[in-house]
Amino acid sequence: MPDQDVRLQHLKVWLDEQLATLFAEQGWGAVPPATLTAASSDASFRRYFRWEGEGKSFVVMDAPPPQENCKPFVDMAFLLAKSGINVPKIYAEDLERGFLLLNDLGNKTYLDVIDSENADDLFKDALQALLAFQQLPMVAPLPSYDVALLRRELELFPEWYAKHELGIEFDAAQQTLWQQVSDLLIDSALAQPKVLVHRDYMPRNLMLSEPNPGVLDFQDAVYGPVTYDVTCLFKDAFLSWPEERVYAWLQDYWQQAGALGIPVQPDFEEFHRASDLMGVQRHLKVIGIFARICHRDGKPRYLADVPRFFAYIDAVIARRPELAELDVLLASLRAGANA
Repeated sequence: MPDQDVRLQHLKVWLDEQLATLFAEQGWGAVPPATLTAASSDASFRRYFRWEGEGKSFVVMDAPPPQENCKPFVDMAFLLAKSGINVPKIYAEDLERGFLLLNDLGNKTYLDVIDSENADDLFKDALQALLAFQQLPMVAPLPSYDVALLRRELELFPEWYAKHELGIEFDAAQQTLWQQVSDLLIDSALAQPKVLVHRDYMPRNLMLSEPNPGVLDFQDAVYGPVTYDVTCLFKDAFLSWPEERVYAWLQDYWQQAGALGIPVQPDFEEFHRASDLMGVQRHLKVIGIFARICHRDGKPRYLADVPRFFAYIDAVIARRPELAELDVLLASLRAGANA
């Protein structure tokens, strides 16, 4: 896109200036010849580039205003670094233009390397970082996962998935079912003990790093339900695990969290139910987001993972009779889409 190309030129000029200053401050000598390559992009408007030259590497974030705001990222990075969590160090920032110069946490995410053999070890490290995250005092000026936010997220499903992807507007009966389901999921979320919530704590946002993991994409953090992040970790957008492994991992997390004084539910089955319902809220939201990314932003590839979320939801419906209304609603949407 031409405007992105202009941004890239501005970014390169800014980067050259910042690196010259940084190298001088660190006593590293002259800035060496280097390459600047695309590191990754995500479902937002942010882009990342990797600068590499003579054994040194940095990551540059391009977060174009007004769509993106770097300040929450900068504030959270500072907060998390103080607690020993391995987050990007910020060497330079231009919040007005949306440029950040960061240290490089590596080029392999958990998603790149995780498999059934190494998952236990990788998730063990991920849980240690999450437990550190959840022990942070809730003193930063962050929003809460309140009724308005939970409902706004859920409404992405009828608005973007049902309407735009399936071409279905809820009739009166479907709307009643949806209201009942939404109220149940919101009430369950609000009844949970609160901690600091990353909101996207999943293998794609965890880097294979030293110390492990490097944690990314924390700028949307809020105070909210204790089960949110751990559920997100094991019921991922891009890979799925057998139910019995997820159950064992959740038990492991619950035991460790309780021992550390993190306010998990005192009974594991109560915790598991809360995790199940929290997961369904998130899955419905993400299905809506993936449909929006396709229909509004022209990025259809995310829709390929929608069946994974419906599989998660169906597994929970099968063991949670209180979700009978959701079962009826989803069946009516499938019937309507195939009509």
